[in-house]
Amino acid sequence: MDLSLSSSPNLQFPLTKTLSFPSRFHKPLPFFTSNPQIYSRSSSITSYHPIRAQTFNQNNTPTDDDDGFVLEDVPHLTNFLPDLPTYPNPLNYSQAYAIVKDTFVSPEDVLAQQIVVQKGSPRGVHFRRAGPREKVYFKPEEVRACIVTCGGLCPGINTVIREIVCGLNYMYGVNTVLGIEGGYRGFYSKNTMELSPKVVNDIHKRGGTILQTSRGGHDTNKIVDNIQDRGINQVYIIGGDGTQKGAAAIYKEVEKRCLPVAVAGIPKTIDNDIAVIDKSFGFDTAVEEAQRAINAAHVEVESVENGVGIVKLMGRYSGFIAMFATLASRDVDCCLIPESPFYLEGQGGLFEFVQQRLKENGHVVIVLAEGAGQEYVSQSVNATEEKDASGNKLLLDIGLWLTQKIKDHFTMVKKMAVNLKYIDPTYMIRAVPSNASDNIYCTLLAQSAIHGAMAGYSGFTVGPVNSRHAYIPIGRVTEATNVVKLTDRMWARLLASTNQPTFLNTHE
Repeated sequence: MDLSLSSSPNLQFPLTKTLSFPSRFHKPLPFFTSNPQIYSRSSSITSYHPIRAQTFNQNNTPTDDDDGFVLEDVPHLTNFLPDLPTYPNPLNYSQAYAIVKDTFVSPEDVLAQQIVVQKGSPRGVHFRRAGPREKVYFKPEEVRACIVTCGGLCPGINTVIREIVCGLNYMYGVNTVLGIEGGYRGFYSKNTMELSPKVVNDIHKRGGTILQTSRGGHDTNKIVDNIQDRGINQVYIIGGDGTQKGAAAIYKEVEKRCLPVAVAGIPKTIDNDIAVIDKSFGFDTAVEEAQRAINAAHVEVESVENGVGIVKLMGRYSGFIAMFATLASRDVDCCLIPESPFYLEGQGGLFEFVQQRLKENGHVVIVLAEGAGQEYVSQSVNATEEKDASGNKLLLDIGLWLTQKIKDHFTMVKKMAVNLKYIDPTYMIRAVPSNASDNIYCTLLAQSAIHGAMAGYSGFTVGPVNSRHAYIPIGRVTEATNVVKLTDRMWARLLASTNQPTFLNTHE
């Protein structure tokens, strides 16, 4: 059986059904509405367009059969500059790739977002596989790239910067890379610095970002004016949700002006709250570093009578760091995250649980994400909602609030002396260099972004989908926040590990 699907050209899938995409490889997709199940969310950053799918039987006769294949494609420079020339990929002459069997990623290669399926279920959403292409759309000597870092700090930023610079130079022979200092506003209000392999050689050993960072400051027209004035034709943007939305706006303005500029996003968030991708860089380092704080709290409370240790970790909307740090530690009695409501008083409440653990073990360790229980803190202090320069709600200190509540309850209500130890390692964790695992991950992210930009893709972000790196439309990673699903097994594993209450009734 042959399945012909109008999209990118000659996309032949070596599966039970062969998918072919007869249009020219990077042309805009022809859009049809005859089949709502098989479509491509593509070309534009935010809009989703259905495309036609046809299946053929052995006699090459069209049938109405389909298998629910969805390709969420990313934009390409030839969408608005159809006459761009192509050049042989310099990796053809690279010693590093000389013995690689399959140097280039086939245009047929896609990655499935959902890998656990049942017989007869739709094929589902797919993304383009990341990696080098046989043809590139930039001459190395004409590439003038820039890198910008935005938002909060995160382990691994310097590693990504280093690998972009070294990857462009070592793999593609690019010699001109500029560092935009101070975030988005650095495009129009700061100096730039020239980056070379020598300049960035050992920056991966340092925390933070050598380019400095800031929140806000995004002015699309000013930024693109600066890109145009400087002759920049590749833009690498490292940042979180808000930063990636800014990258999408830059791409749309570049497209509007018909500029031959590739815009590539590298998603960054220490909270691991970016959707679609398996995880964000810096997360493994944060979980590992959090162990130090948890261990310190455990040592403190184990050394006194009725010791209560509270450790506050990052996690504005998502409790991944707190959850994974708890699972890794084995010394935590209770983990509180934004996704899981909790209550203090009454049967099954936190106070009752703390008292029970003190009676059993003589000490208790609580790990909580910074976004947990914000509604309780707001009610206590009658706080007004304020936001930072990135538009994020400013959080109140749940750690200090909970510390005081526990102290008041046990000393005043239960007439019981407790020794409270509160540890907030947030800035210590953000500022450390990335560990070995994250260093490798950052290298893959940087190189994937480079290959995509050189191949003419734009308005995309990179990341692993089921352990394989893919090019993902920016709109897909910014449309929702990745959060801990309380109905998934991972949260159940944590509850089984700590034996803490769920704080939920059967109905909830």
